[in-house]
Amino acid sequence: MVADSFLPDLFVPDKGRPACPIFLLTKQDLPNWLKAHAGRNAAWAQSNDFTAQSGRVLMIPDKSGGVEAVLVGQGEAVDYMSLGAVPKAVPAGTYRLADDLELPDMAQAAHGWMLGTYSFDTYRSRPRKKEFPQLVMPKQADMTKILALGEAVFLARDLINTPAADMGPIGLEAATRELAEKHGAPVHVIAGDDLVTQNYPLIHAVGRAAYEAPRFIEFSWGDEKHPKVTLVGKGVCFDSGGLNIKTGNYMDIMKKDMGGAANVLALASAIMQTGLKVRLRVLIGAVENAIGPDAFRPGDILPSRNGMTVEIGNTDAEGRLVLADLLTEAETEAPDLLVDMATLTGAARVALGPEVAPFYTHDEKLAEALANASRACRDAMWRMPLWAGYDGWLGSKIADVNHISSGPFAGSVVAALFLARFVSKKRAWVHCDVYAWNAKPRAGHPVGGEAQGVLALYHLIEQNYAS
Repeated sequence: MVADSFLPDLFVPDKGRPACPIFLLTKQDLPNWLKAHAGRNAAWAQSNDFTAQSGRVLMIPDKSGGVEAVLVGQGEAVDYMSLGAVPKAVPAGTYRLADDLELPDMAQAAHGWMLGTYSFDTYRSRPRKKEFPQLVMPKQADMTKILALGEAVFLARDLINTPAADMGPIGLEAATRELAEKHGAPVHVIAGDDLVTQNYPLIHAVGRAAYEAPRFIEFSWGDEKHPKVTLVGKGVCFDSGGLNIKTGNYMDIMKKDMGGAANVLALASAIMQTGLKVRLRVLIGAVENAIGPDAFRPGDILPSRNGMTVEIGNTDAEGRLVLADLLTEAETEAPDLLVDMATLTGAARVALGPEVAPFYTHDEKLAEALANASRACRDAMWRMPLWAGYDGWLGSKIADVNHISSGPFAGSVVAALFLARFVSKKRAWVHCDVYAWNAKPRAGHPVGGEAQGVLALYHLIEQNYAS
């Protein structure tokens, strides 16, 4: 899915050759920079009202009309990911950071630089062409990892940005096969009514009304002796809301409702491309929540893979049903780490907004490790509580459990509590309620599909689970 042939050309190894300097300037740093560059350069910055505003890029011209230096505003604190604002703002050429950075910081800067080159041109009759500038990298930099993580983000964005007409359950299966086969991982698929006979009833119920049959998609990779890491992704390729139909303004970007699966595939891509020493297993439920004669209904009682009966309170809360069957299957191998990712609730956006992904876990050590990874990678995630006091809100008078609460509060928490019923409390499990979409552009983050949590989870796995 990702046209990655140009990516290595974004970077050049440092051989001591001249390159245009890039200054990352906070508001506190700016006065010293203006003093050190008093004269023409300082005057240019001041006349262009450069006050080190976060994300602001200013090119300083040389005497021949070229670029002598680039200033990148940092606001109150340095953010190396802000390099994402530069590649589309400056002409082709070779650039280097004016100050030497430690390798982890340089890796972040390179990642931001890569993200700043992304565009989704698949459906343009005349794709935009641009020769991107090159960033000088220290020879010690782990370019394999830097490129793998950048390509992973591009993969997630491409999958999410692709319209549902081309990224339905069949398209998502094809994308999964393409990735898995690239790394020699066999793919196993159960589709249509076979989901019923092989006991994935909730996945089948959610997707049975759609033109493209629902499917369970699975692949494994890596040495079976290595720690087991299982990734579970919600792949609702389009969500109409079902019979509890969404209004138009809530339905217009529902091609992104497979963002959990896209993020899982992105994380799997990075793990396999860098060869982390884990036994990776990927499980995806690919469905379309459509309206038709066979659509499941509010009030239906549905069986689940683990035998629990589920009362349907609202057909627009379908993602947790898909995850329930997947998590039950994931439990069979008792993984050392179980991660699920899903664009699950609007309540998560109300709580934390679109840029911070909430996560849930019973495991205190896992929570601390993921929070540390999030901070280290500047990949914003925040722990939310599996508040036991709300578990009773899932009660049903006629089934084992209702899959939603009847009240308007704590929707993301209640969804996580529902999922927790399908996972052992002894399991190192983390549930990520991602948005997977940029509604507004930021440096390196254009409007559209987005990877959230991929960097943090990769770092967590690399540091705590890879042999």
